[in-house]
Formats: sequence, C-alpha cells, structure tokens
Amino acid sequence: MSPELAGRFVRESVSEYSEFALPTDANTLGNVLGGKVMHLVDLAAALAAVRHSRCAVVTASVDQMTFLHPVHIGQLIILRSSVNRVFRTSMEVGVRVEVEDLLTGHQKHTSSAYLTFVALDKSGRRVAIGPVIPETEDEKRRFVEADERRTQRLAMRDKALRKLDEA
Repeated sequence: MSPELAGRFVRESVSEYSEFALPTDANTLGNVLGGKVMHLVDLAAALAAVRHSRCAVVTASVDQMTFLHPVHIGQLIILRSSVNRVFRTSMEVGVRVEVEDLLTGHQKHTSSAYLTFVALDKSGRRVAIGPVIPETEDEKRRFVEADERRTQRLAMRDKALRKLDEA
C-alpha cells in the first residue's frame, strides 16, 4: 500500500475551530445568523478532512442541520470535527457546535452536522484516500453509522437525479 493510502486514526483528524460571535454576524434579535454558523461548520469540517487526506478537498454534501439553541452576540462558538469514515475518494466528517458564555464558562450544544467531502489531486480530479481507523467505542459507532447515512444520502441523490431526468 502506498504511503498516501495508509490509514490514519480518527484522532489525527480531530480539529477544533473557535470564533467570537460579533454584531456583524447577527440578526436584529442579536442571534448569530444560521448561515454564518453553517459557514463555520463547513470550515471546521474541511480542517478535519484535509488533516486526514493531506490533500485538497471540496464539500459534496451537508446533511440536515437543526439549530437547538440560538448563538448570541458575545458568545464563543466552538466547533469540533473529525472524520467518521472514508469511502475511497470521499469521507464523512462530523461537526459538533457548542457555544460558551465566556463570563460563566457554561457551554451548550447548539447543533451538529455531517458533511461529505471529496478529495482532489492538483488537477482537480478525485483521488483515493486512506481509510480512517476508529479506536474508541464512540468512534466505532460513528464509523458504522456513517455507512448507514451514506446509503441514505446516495438514495436521496439518485431520487433527485431521477426527478431531474423526468423534468
């Protein structure tokens, strides 16, 4: 096996990205815009994807994202990401978003998302990447569940393509 396709442990892709919620990121109610949070999720996921693949990556899909709690101006947005599973040229990355009240230290889970990234070579062509190696029980659970989510994603994609063909 070539060194590029050697497996990497999940812990090697773990990334954390933090950003202070500023007034320019918020709506008139003082809540950070959902699109801003989604942008940060994409950045955090890309960090983990590049750490695993060690090559350029592009976002191929984002699963459903539910906002459990608002993010307010002045809070710290903390995003933790890691690769859950690799599927030859693509990989699923999980991102957990939390906010921290910097005055109290209290943290609250606000949302989570799963994103699929595709690895690309310098010419922009898909490239095979090495597998991810789960170690902990939680990582092994996410590894198995990623395959189930991929099956659902591909079925939804195929359904959407059929509808486009019919139109």
